[in-house]
Amino acid sequence: MTYRKAVHEDIDAICEVITSAIAEMELHSIFQWDSVYPSREDFLSDIENNTLFVGTADGDIAVVYAVSKDYDEQYSNGNWQYPDSDFRVIHRLCVAPKYQNKGIAGRTLAHIEDELRRKSIDTIRLDVFTENPFALSLYRARGYTEVGTAHWRKGSFLLMEKHL
Repeated sequence: MTYRKAVHEDIDAICEVITSAIAEMELHSIFQWDSVYPSREDFLSDIENNTLFVGTADGDIAVVYAVSKDYDEQYSNGNWQYPDSDFRVIHRLCVAPKYQNKGIAGRTLAHIEDELRRKSIDTIRLDVFTENPFALSLYRARGYTEVGTAHWRKGSFLLMEKHL
């Protein structure tokens, strides 16, 4: 797996990954994402802000994710254990269905954590849909702890944090 910043030329492939991932989630009755979110515009904004990354395998985009300082006001619901730490937030981590169940999400999280440690970032925060057992299992297995809940249009999300 090779990781790099996403570029404008990636946008169609990124949108294909997201569309196929939405269909795959819906097969498992996970209705977390849809045509409203995440949108093409969300990813274009991430690219403009240099916060969107892709992992490639065999010439394909296998995983997409954003890492930034940005977070929603619902994050104020978190009982953050490291409130004064320098943190980043992972957004929209998505493995293309053809690459799922191969350990890519876990390896990608390890990569993100390593990159942030190199930059002396102390903590990672994120939110995870309460009805996505795959994502919940992934983050719990990687040592992320629950610190609160957020509520958006699709339902309840756990706020999670990991100190690096």
